[in-house]
Amino acid sequence: MAYNLLKGKTGIIFGALNNQSIAWKVAERAYEEGARFVLTNTPIALRFGELNELAERTGSIVIPADATSVKDLEMLISKSMEYFGGKIDFILHSIGMSLNVRKGRNYDDVDYDYLVKTYDISALSFHKLLQTAKKMDAINEWGSVVALSYIAAQRTLFRYNDMADAKAALESIARSFGYIYGREKRVRINTISQSPTLTTAGSGVKGIDDLLDYSERMSPLGNASADECADYCVTLFSDLTRKVTMQNLYHDGGFSSMGMSERAMHTYSRSLNCDECRDQE
Repeated sequence: MAYNLLKGKTGIIFGALNNQSIAWKVAERAYEEGARFVLTNTPIALRFGELNELAERTGSIVIPADATSVKDLEMLISKSMEYFGGKIDFILHSIGMSLNVRKGRNYDDVDYDYLVKTYDISALSFHKLLQTAKKMDAINEWGSVVALSYIAAQRTLFRYNDMADAKAALESIARSFGYIYGREKRVRINTISQSPTLTTAGSGVKGIDDLLDYSERMSPLGNASADECADYCVTLFSDLTRKVTMQNLYHDGGFSSMGMSERAMHTYSRSLNCDECRDQE
């Protein structure tokens, strides 16, 4: 059901690749709520993804841009403002990648060149985006910027490696820039700490199926889906959340507040008993 929450609003959505992407779902929901937007991703991602299909369905345009390049960001924002005939109202930053994770490098054996790329793509791109948008005065008063994060920014999760550091930096940037942008321009900046989600990028994390199962058992409401995350993003883009800024907002079915659930304890106890049985044989 649509509520016209974003009627008349314009924005930029980073990171949609295919219909598994959270950014893709956000674009679909934003369109349903009346928004107009520009879709963007790196040129190489556009070659492998299906973004033109989404653009056609939502009446959008696609502008290729590398979010780690200030020059590209300036071009993207300039063309977007020209396309809309003025400032924009919202931005989604749904960008993250670690070559160390993709190549199975452990946290105590990272490749530092890969580590720098992880930071640049997954966190510094957010700062570059905000700084560029502010210098160009691109976002309307009471506009909203949302970036997607994960609880590994606060807690150690096996195999998440240097992406955890990048997410921690991402959330810090949202707070630090949120103060400045809010004070000077009344622009809101928040991060959403989403449940583990089986996106194209998420599928590249070794053991993602076990992680999904564990968090599902731990969360009283279960894992939040990509569609549900899109719903949450829409509320943060809307005028209903005008005084929400500098927050890391958990969208994980309650996982972030749990210690041990009954379902998880049952699974653990059963596994422990099986181990004891094997020891006795």
